[in-house]
This record gives sequence, structure tokens and C-alpha cells, in this order.
Amino acid sequence: MPINADKPHQWKEDVSASVDMFNTWFMHAAPAAFRETRMKVTGEVEQHLLSSSDGRAISASYLRANPQALATLRMATCPPLARERLSGLAGVSKTVVESLEAGKIPRIQETALHTQLEKVAGILVKLMDDDLFPWLTDGSTPSETQRYRAATILADRCCTAVANPIVKNAQEARQLRLVKDYLEVRGYKHSESVSDPKSMVAGTFSFRMNVPATNQNGQVNIPVDIVIQPKSIQPDRMPILIEAKSAGDFTNVNKRRKEEAQKVHQIRATYGPEVPFYLFLCGYFDAGYLGYSASEGIDWIWEHRLTDLDGVGL
Repeated sequence: MPINADKPHQWKEDVSASVDMFNTWFMHAAPAAFRETRMKVTGEVEQHLLSSSDGRAISASYLRANPQALATLRMATCPPLARERLSGLAGVSKTVVESLEAGKIPRIQETALHTQLEKVAGILVKLMDDDLFPWLTDGSTPSETQRYRAATILADRCCTAVANPIVKNAQEARQLRLVKDYLEVRGYKHSESVSDPKSMVAGTFSFRMNVPATNQNGQVNIPVDIVIQPKSIQPDRMPILIEAKSAGDFTNVNKRRKEEAQKVHQIRATYGPEVPFYLFLCGYFDAGYLGYSASEGIDWIWEHRLTDLDGVGL
């Protein structure tokens, strides 16, 4: 029986309550999440500064030995450079930049690789922020205080560039904790080592499981945030699948609303049309998003009304 998808008369009130809940959480928790991440990143940035002789040793050889430092070095320029801008200025493939930042050396011919690394290093050196690193122009040796000050500013730039993911990750972690607490109170046990959803033991749940599915290209793994095997297992042994979703604005959710539909279509094409799939929503999900989800056969649970979980068949 539907939980919310068949109740459009309640959607407006629920949307308002969901937005209020997200905003309250954001004002309380988002600054702490950002500060915690910034503190961690500051330590990483300091290590990058030390390994590059405080910015003096940036070269093709340095990037080869420390590819993951590139994300920090992009923020050390004036102005800070997006990946696309760096690749454009250096005349190298964006894939090269992305590979380096992932800590990988691009698999291309050695001479071509060295040339591309030299081009990237050259742009970084040319655009290094002299106000942030005054020792690069006056030839002085930075003190620990100067290095730490530069590292904190760089860390702030790095975190600001990925502020939305930081907030999203913190909110998702909170959503999973809420579901965990809800299930454990009802006698469910957390299981971490599960690869096949149908093999789950009754009364268990798992987070971030890759559910195998098939499409026109063969087998794919569909990541699902919450997988719950009820105490009363269904004949097909398929557990309940729930995707945790949070959003700080209405625009992005409507741009990406097809993603959940594609995910559930692949899962149901593999395991059958009756596979229970729900969204766990907190934030800016308007009637347009809800109506689209309902039309695709997707129901949802509101975080501001956690008792919605009572209706999924636990």
C-alpha cells in the first residue's frame, strides 16, 4: 500500500515541513561539518607545502611523485583554477587533470606524459598567489606561522570549492544514523559483509550495498544506500531498498530526478516489478519532483515523519 505517493493533498504541507527541517539542521550542523573538514584538509595542505618546498619545487617530477597535490595547487593560484580552466590554459586533456587529482598517473606514452605534466606545472608556477606565498618573490624562508596561515587559507579555498558535497555527506551520514537507530530499536541487526541482497538474513540491514543488475550493456552494480531484509522474508527473498536523498534547493533535485527512476527501472527489470524501492527525503523536494517520482512507481518516506517507515513492511 502506498505511503505518500498517493496522497498529493499532503504534499504541500510535507514539502514545507521538510524544507524547515533541512534548514534547521543546516544552521546547526553544517558549519561544524565544514570546520571539521577544513581542519583535516589544513593538515593535508601543510604536507603538500612541505613536500613542494613551500611551493618552490612545483615541476613535472613533483606532480608525478605527488599527483594528488594538484587539487590543492589549483587553489594556490590567483585566481584559483577550476579543472577545466587549468586543462584549457595548459593545453592538456581534462582527463589528465582528473587522473592526477585521483592520485593516478595517466597511462599515456612517457614523453607525452612528461610534456603534459610540464605544461600543468608551468601554469601553476606562473599563477601562484604571491600574496599567499610572499616568500616566492622575496626569497625568504617561511616561518611555521606563515606556512600554517597559508595552509588554512588554502584549505578554506579547497573546502569552499566542494562545500555542497561536504554538507551532503554530513546530511547523508545523519540520515543513515536515524535509520540505524530506528531499526535497532525494533530488533534489526546491522550486517556489513553482504554482496547479494537475496542472501540477507531475516531481520538484518546493510548500508551502501552494490545491488547487481543487468542492462543492455550487461551486468552493472547499482549502489543503494539502505537495504533491509524484513523479519518476514518475501517469497522472492528481495529486501527493501531505500535511497537516502537530501537537497538544499529545488533546482538541482528536478535536474537529477531521472537518476532514481533509471536506478529503480534497472533493479525492477532484473528482479521483478514488485521490488520495494523507496526514497528517504529531507530538504527541498517540491511537488514537481514528487509527482515525477510517483509517476515512475517510486514511493517515499519523509525524514520529518520517520514513522513513515512503519509502512514499508518491516
